Amino acid sequence: MEIKEYKCPNCGGAVKFDSSSQNMKCPYCDAEFSIEALEEHQKEQAVPEKDNIKWQENENLKPWAEEELNELAQGSCPSCGSELLGDQNTAAMVCPNCGNTQIVTKRLTGMLKPDFVIPFKLEKKAAIGALKDFYKGKRLLPDSFKNENRIGCIQGVYLPFWLFDANARGHIRFKATKTKVWADSNYTYTKTDFFSVVRNGSISFEKVPVDGSEKMDDDYMDAIEPFNYSEMKDFQTAFLSGYIAEKYDVDADKSKERAGQRMKASVETEFRNSVTGYSTVITESSNVDIDGGKVNYSFFPVWVLNTKYNKENYMFLMNGQTGRLVGRLPVDNAKVIKYFALISGICGIVFTALSQVLRILI
Repeated sequence: MEIKEYKCPNCGGAVKFDSSSQNMKCPYCDAEFSIEALEEHQKEQAVPEKDNIKWQENENLKPWAEEELNELAQGSCPSCGSELLGDQNTAAMVCPNCGNTQIVTKRLTGMLKPDFVIPFKLEKKAAIGALKDFYKGKRLLPDSFKNENRIGCIQGVYLPFWLFDANARGHIRFKATKTKVWADSNYTYTKTDFFSVVRNGSISFEKVPVDGSEKMDDDYMDAIEPFNYSEMKDFQTAFLSGYIAEKYDVDADKSKERAGQRMKASVETEFRNSVTGYSTVITESSNVDIDGGKVNYSFFPVWVLNTKYNKENYMFLMNGQTGRLVGRLPVDNAKVIKYFALISGICGIVFTALSQVLRILI
């Protein structure tokens, strides 16, 4: 005969049947539960918390056709190892990852053909204007960093992205509370009710992006999202005219884990947003299964400025479709000292004036 032991969902103590209330009662926190509620809770606890992620084989990823190879040129950066791609008329390439201009050209090899491309929508003039606006109001920015030659080095680059489709099913359990506070002439009372909230459901994902560049900062790449997929087109080599592209150095298989993480995070966020009306909500367990996944390869448009200042690299990325810009700026230490001295001087004058006023008042 199987004997079940019931644990209190609130404190974890062993609960017992209370004959007076005909419910299960915890002797440690005095919480009461119906037998049906505890049975359901036991079932929920038995759900495995390990995620199950399955992907299909990358059958739809295809190499370049022989005639297409004749229309393209490939460059290799001897400084950082980046592989770059341009059309046959590309006269010069600058590495978007390190700014090196000494690019070794060779025949295109070992690269998959993109399925899709989002063409550039914003021209170089717009990217330069956005950078100038980004510089405005930055009083500690070195003057030499803002010169036109440096800004003019910005270039249009198609960056590699893997696009994942999948179905995700989530089972997430939350511990929630509702708190009520009231008072009389003698005491303040607080009543807290505890709830176990479960969310089950599925979400279909289409074209979840994961960048295929190891050298590009993932935080930067995430920050310039989203891209507007309604303007996505089937890839043609003509889209490369006037631009360069970076060859992926993180393949689709290595990108699957990050795609799964992004989908799991989205499921958890959507389920959490559906739990409303409580004082507090804490995630107790989360299980997300992902299957039916497939992947496509795409080029997304980005304006890139990678420049050196005082032997340190500074990179700026701007979404070539939406204009969203991210970057990190250097600081002029001499200006920092100057502004600190100025602020200290102003504070000193104010302090002296206040002292004089206080003497008069006293």
